[in-house]
Amino acid sequence: MPDPLNPLIVQSDYSVLLEVASPKADDARIALSRFAELEKSPEHVHTYRITALSLWNAASAGLSPQTVADTLTTFAKYDVPQSILVDAQDQMARYGRLEIVGTSATLRLTTTDVAVLAEVSADKNVSTLLGKRLDEHSYAVPMGIRGLLKQALIHAGWPASDVAGYQNSDALEFAMTARMRTYQNDAVAAWWADGSAAGGNGVLVLPCGAGKTVIGLAAASRAQSHTLVIATNMLAARQWKSELVDKSDIDPELLGEYSSEHKDIRPFTVATYQILTWRNPKTSENDPLEIQYPHLRVFRDHNWGTIIYDEVHLLPAPVFRITAEIQAIRRLGLTATLVREDGKEPDVFSLIGPKRFDAPWRELESQGWIAPATCTEVRVHLPEPERIPYATAAARDRYRIAATSKAKLDVLDDLVKHHRDDSVLVIGQYIDQLKEIAKRLDAPLVTGQTSERVREQRFGAFRTGEIPLLVVSKVANFSIDLPDANVAIQLSGAFGSRQEEAQRLGRVLRPKSDGGQAHFYSVVTRETVDQQFAANRQRFLTEQGYTYNIVDAAQHVWPERPER
Repeated sequence: MPDPLNPLIVQSDYSVLLEVASPKADDARIALSRFAELEKSPEHVHTYRITALSLWNAASAGLSPQTVADTLTTFAKYDVPQSILVDAQDQMARYGRLEIVGTSATLRLTTTDVAVLAEVSADKNVSTLLGKRLDEHSYAVPMGIRGLLKQALIHAGWPASDVAGYQNSDALEFAMTARMRTYQNDAVAAWWADGSAAGGNGVLVLPCGAGKTVIGLAAASRAQSHTLVIATNMLAARQWKSELVDKSDIDPELLGEYSSEHKDIRPFTVATYQILTWRNPKTSENDPLEIQYPHLRVFRDHNWGTIIYDEVHLLPAPVFRITAEIQAIRRLGLTATLVREDGKEPDVFSLIGPKRFDAPWRELESQGWIAPATCTEVRVHLPEPERIPYATAAARDRYRIAATSKAKLDVLDDLVKHHRDDSVLVIGQYIDQLKEIAKRLDAPLVTGQTSERVREQRFGAFRTGEIPLLVVSKVANFSIDLPDANVAIQLSGAFGSRQEEAQRLGRVLRPKSDGGQAHFYSVVTRETVDQQFAANRQRFLTEQGYTYNIVDAAQHVWPERPER
């Protein structure tokens, strides 16, 4: 029943307002985030939006329309518009109304709802992908069209459930020896779906530090088939190999690496998005995909049973395209956030699979699996000599001027001094800015220009405590294991990227040996686009229950901390 003390205001335009001050706000946020997306998060009222995709993901994860309705009505301040409850039920019922069945050689699009089949077959983008009409309830699906058809169907508003199963692949038998956490087992079980035809595809969403690599390895062990892992960089890819040797009984001779240095394909092989999407400069867009991108043949030249896409939210276009053609292979996407600034979430849904598991960050924090963290936005004023260049700059150049403002350097000095006994990462977007900072702090620097050998040396020294302070570019955003890092200071980023903000906080979320807290600072130039982008960057973390304490650098004094 509506209650004036409740935190939610549900509106007929599918927006939901959450009043942060309500004592029920945290419970409402956790329940609401399972089927709605955060849009805005100012201080007092957060705005969520219920979308078709958010409801389809909820349905695929096993959430019922009744649970959605109960959440809205239980936490609503006023009566929930009846249209919202009815439309949510209708949208969730769309998922799986169409099914792709059969084998990879004899596929069919089928449904018991003849009207739905008539609707999608009349869609110009769907109709060109369908084969012969087989009967009143089904169409043949031509070879190699399975992924493209799923893309077309989701854009037509009818996401299909793919239960056609997978091709037989070469076996790879190994067992995990590491002890799995309960939520890690739950994530693997959600992806595998008891080995049913509908299982073995989809995305698992967990915070950095929660052990996504272990989950991926356990999924590969469950599938017992030749496995290809695609990571963001070679350092991350090699971490997959070392983790597999450390946490399973696999024979190291079965591990391969496909990189610029090695083209060694084995039953369990690691590669990177960069090598797979290297484009031959002598080709044109009219050439076949695998002529333009010769390394994509790795997908087809081996009988893979499982492909794991690490940091799946970064999936580049060529990998999307090849994935559309290899739907008969089990697919697992791993990410801390499924947010894509290019709006390609529906393509991830259709080609990798729906979101199967989503672990709330704060819930894992309360259980001690990730470190508690405080987030602070430190605001500085643009210095007078920089104001005119900023005001007269082109729109795209303004962010660089604001993000690299000299005013941030004094704040950086104060923060580094304040955390002199901690393991500190200083993170930025612009290489010239980072070089200046590394020189100023007399600290090692790791960027995309740093060789793999030197990167590994510096990351290793940071892990052991030999280096307490490290300056890093975006190369450290993803899949880098730095368990003792407990402070991150962000000076600049990729404009308003929500996923990057989440990844950067994730660098300091691994549980600390002393049980200590993590600190994440974002230094922002006020009254500039830097401040606007910062607000957007913080949206995903706000949805996870984090709040940013905003301080003015000119008025704030960082207290002395006792020696540890």
